[in-house]
Amino acid sequence: MNQFIGRKKEFETLRSIQKFDHACLVVVKGRRRIGKSRLIQEFAKGSRFLSFTGVVPTNGTTAQSQRDEFAKQLAKNCNAQEKTYTSWFYALNELSSHLTNEQTIILFDEISWMGSHDSGFVGQLKVWWDLELQEKMPNLTLIFCGSVSTWIEKNILRSTAFFGRVAQTITLEQLSLSECVEFLHASNIKASPYDTFKLLAVTGGVPSYLGRIDKDFPIENNIKKLCFEPDGFLTKEFNDIFHDLFNGHSSAYKQVIHLLADGMKDLQGIQEALKPDKPASLEEVMQDLITAGFVCGHYSWSFKTEKANTRYLYRLSDNYLRFYVKYIEPNMPQISLNDFGEKSLQNLPNWDGVMGLQVENLLLNNRSLLVKALDIHPADVVCHNPYRQRPSGDKKGCQIDYLLQSNSQTLYVCEFKFKRQEIGPEIIASVQEKISRLDIPKGFGAIPVLFHFGGVKDSVRGTGYFYKIIDVQDFLKTSRD
Repeated sequence: MNQFIGRKKEFETLRSIQKFDHACLVVVKGRRRIGKSRLIQEFAKGSRFLSFTGVVPTNGTTAQSQRDEFAKQLAKNCNAQEKTYTSWFYALNELSSHLTNEQTIILFDEISWMGSHDSGFVGQLKVWWDLELQEKMPNLTLIFCGSVSTWIEKNILRSTAFFGRVAQTITLEQLSLSECVEFLHASNIKASPYDTFKLLAVTGGVPSYLGRIDKDFPIENNIKKLCFEPDGFLTKEFNDIFHDLFNGHSSAYKQVIHLLADGMKDLQGIQEALKPDKPASLEEVMQDLITAGFVCGHYSWSFKTEKANTRYLYRLSDNYLRFYVKYIEPNMPQISLNDFGEKSLQNLPNWDGVMGLQVENLLLNNRSLLVKALDIHPADVVCHNPYRQRPSGDKKGCQIDYLLQSNSQTLYVCEFKFKRQEIGPEIIASVQEKISRLDIPKGFGAIPVLFHFGGVKDSVRGTGYFYKIIDVQDFLKTSRD
C-alpha cells in the first residue's frame, strides 16, 4: 500500500519550517513501527534527500563499525569514494563537502544507534551543526529521528549542547481510528465492523502492523498468522521492542508492562505490586515508558477547583503490548507447537472479555471522537480521563471508564461495552451504582452515557436513563461512506 495516510498536521509543520531563511534542526520521535521514516520520506519528495541510518547495536558493535556504516551510506548517497573515518568530526565534515545550496533534507535515522559506544558523538554533532550548517546552508533541514525516544530526550532535547537549536519537535502518535479505517480502505481490506474493531484492538493504530494485513484472507486468519504462529511477526515483536529500545536492560520495563496489562494503577500501587523487585528509580521507568509511547499518565482532578491532582493513573495505552501480555504470551507453549491453525479465536477462553478491554483501550486513545460524539465543543471540556475515586472515610471507591467534566458543572459518566449480544437492563443498575458512589459536589449534575457495540435492548432505550446511547460502529465511517 503506497498511499500515504494521515499525518496532515505533522506534514504541515514540516512544510512551514522550510519557509525559514536559515537551516533548521528537527527532531521526530515516536514508537517503533509508527511511520517516522515514511513521514520524512514523503516530506522530502521534491528535495535532495540524504538518509543515514544507524545499525542495531550488538555485542560486536563498536563506535568504528557505526562510522564505517555511515561511510558506506555516505558514499552511496553522494556517489563518492568510500573512506574510513576515525572520528565523527571527519565523517560529518566529509558530508558537508557534498552539500550545495539546493533544497536538501538530511535524515539521521535511529540516531541513538549511530552514536552508540561513542561518548563524543553528541558534542561533535553539535559543533558540526553550529559551524557548518546553521548559517551556511539556508535551504537545509536536518532531521534527527529514532525509536529510542528516551535517548533523544536525554541527549538532544534536554541536552545543553542543543539548547535553543531544535526548531521543531514532532512526536508521532498512532493513527487515529478514522485514519486506520482509511488505511484499510486504501489497502482494499474489506471487513465487517466487528472484524475491524477486532483487528484494531490487536494492532492499535500502528501503520507497520496494519500494513501486514493480507487483503486476500479473512481478518481472523490474519490475526492468527501474525499473533499465533511460531514465526508470526507479532509473536516475536514484543521481545524485539524491549531489546532494541532499552539496550537489553528491559527487566524493570517488562515488569511494569505486565502489571499495567491487568489494569490502571497509580505509582503507589505499582510500587507495592513490584516489592521487593521495585527498580531503584521507578519514576524514571514510568517516564521512559511514557516517552516511548507505551504508557499514558492520566491525572485525576478536583471537580470543584478543576485543578489536577498530583496522583496519576498509569494506563498501558499500547494495544499490541497489552494483547501480547494478555493473550499471546500465556499461549506461547501452544503457539510454539503451531496449535492454533484450526481453532476459532471466538471460542478461545475469555476472548470476548479480552476484546472488550482492548476496544476500551482503543477508544481511550481516540478521546477526540468521544468528545465529538457527546456533542461537546472541545473548548467546553474542563477535564476528561478515565477516573478512579479512592475510598476515604465514608466515601466509597469507584472507577469510571471515561469521565468528562464540562464547564457547565456537568459530569458525563461514560460506560464502554463491546459485545456482540444486545445489552440488557443490568447495565443501568451497574452505572447507577457507580454514580451513587461518586462524590459529586453540590450544584453539579451527573449524566450517564453508554458507548456500545452490538446493540441495546429496547427495554434499556425505553427507560430514557442514558443521556446518549452511542454506537461505536459509527466511528468507523469515513468521508467515503
